[in-house]
Amino acid sequence: MTVRLRVEAAGPLTSMQDAGRRGALRFGVPRSGPVDPFAFAAALTAAEPDCGTAIEVSLGGLTLTCLEGEIGFALCGAGFTGEVDGRMIGAWQRAVLGPGQRLRIRHGGGNWACLAFSGATTAPHWLGSRATHALSGLGGGMVRAGDVLEYHAARTPEPAALAAPAALPDDPIGIVLGPQERFFAAAALEQLCTAPFTASGTFDRMGRVLEGPPLVPLRLDMPSEPALPGCLQLTGDGRMTMLMADHQTTGGYPKIATVIRADLARLAQLDGGTALRFEAVSTEEATARLRRHLAAQTQALRRLVPAANLAERLSGQNLVGGVIDALDGDET
Repeated sequence: MTVRLRVEAAGPLTSMQDAGRRGALRFGVPRSGPVDPFAFAAALTAAEPDCGTAIEVSLGGLTLTCLEGEIGFALCGAGFTGEVDGRMIGAWQRAVLGPGQRLRIRHGGGNWACLAFSGATTAPHWLGSRATHALSGLGGGMVRAGDVLEYHAARTPEPAALAAPAALPDDPIGIVLGPQERFFAAAALEQLCTAPFTASGTFDRMGRVLEGPPLVPLRLDMPSEPALPGCLQLTGDGRMTMLMADHQTTGGYPKIATVIRADLARLAQLDGGTALRFEAVSTEEATARLRRHLAAQTQALRRLVPAANLAERLSGQNLVGGVIDALDGDET
């Protein structure tokens, strides 16, 4: 069955995303993919789409009207809420959208949510992936008012309230110093790990501004170097930005530290104005925390679906979010 959905309204950051575009960083192409990989994996696990693609929704929300057909969907991530023809559904919910019905998703906490439909999208590929690079619009594409989205082989899984993950901890955000900490005075490195910072409301898919004491670099004449998600990049006046899914592949601003993978989505999801602190850890500790983080996420996904189906569904998800290939320096 083919389902057609008309976009009535969409926030400016709404986009089609798959797990990310691998192997192209060396050519200057960002990986993109979801800002919150767990919300993405949970939505796909619950909705069982045929395409490995979800709609990423941010503060502006999303309103869709079903023009034709009937289709199941799953909404996962942060505190966003849904409404189908006035009937409220929670932030972690699987439901069905029928012909003529309107689905409205509103921001209710956090910054990012994922909406997956139980079918195969007709959104385009770019370089083998539907991950959308927001600045260029290449990939599956930005989702805008007036668009009509089509899904084939649509299904209607049984509606259900999904097991929401535990609340985000308020522990310090783990960081590994570098790769360019040599361009900062010892006092700036100490401030990074002792002073309070604030997650500002200024962000997009490329990065998030963090407010706090200015950490002014000693110099800005360093050559351009590779960048990765989580890099804490400082401008000449000491303002800090955390790089996110659509980050540039190289940059000339110094990167004082890198947020560990286990805490990256947590920082991206903090409400604007939330206070935070950083904690420097070793690469060994960062790896250990990531392993514990992924194990906990696997257990959370296990609660979403029958155990007999979990292995098959997890095989199509990407929780790690990429590792570094020591041979060519690209993500694999």
